Amino acid sequence: MQHINNHTLNAYPARYRVQLINSLSGFKSANLIGTIDKQQQTNLAIFSSVVHLGASPALVGFIMRPDSVERHTLENIQITEQYTINQVNQDIWQAAHQTSARYLKEECEFQKTGLTREFIEGVKVPFVKESQLKYLLTLQDIMPIKANNTLFVIGEITDILCQEHAIKDDGYIDIESLNTVSLSGLDCYHSTQRLSRLSYAKPESTLYPLSIDGEK
Repeated sequence: MQHINNHTLNAYPARYRVQLINSLSGFKSANLIGTIDKQQQTNLAIFSSVVHLGASPALVGFIMRPDSVERHTLENIQITEQYTINQVNQDIWQAAHQTSARYLKEECEFQKTGLTREFIEGVKVPFVKESQLKYLLTLQDIMPIKANNTLFVIGEITDILCQEHAIKDDGYIDIESLNTVSLSGLDCYHSTQRLSRLSYAKPESTLYPLSIDGEK
């Protein structure tokens, strides 16, 4: 097994080091974050850092890189305090990846990538129509991370749009049935193959497989 120490790591070319470190955390979720500005210019960008924070209240966070350059997603969220998170699936993964290109603020990623804006009544920020699982969030906090000048953006989920067949009786969402994809590194996309759901873990108890509906 190769041993990479701190000295070796810091000596690597920057791009190689970034790719290497980004691969260490394994499979990550692939999500498109939709926003809008005061001029009704929509923005769409892919993120692999979305994480669950809690269910009551329903909080989700994601990492925003340093704002040393224009960050249209961040600017729009600060203005409207609303945004959408849209899971990427096998039908749109290439278009989703293209949103990482550095388009100008006045350029619309929906138009540039062929993805479709979708709005629901009473909400100004756009969803991605082609996404099979998406949700609306209201900004709760933006926390600076001093170690690398990134920002941790926290939002509360207020509305969820999901294909009905994917939501099981116990609340589990079968994202594999929605053809959701995952990311590794910076640019590698994966489909998934479920192993099994498992029973609730208890000390001195044997685990047993559950059906997709959560049944023994």
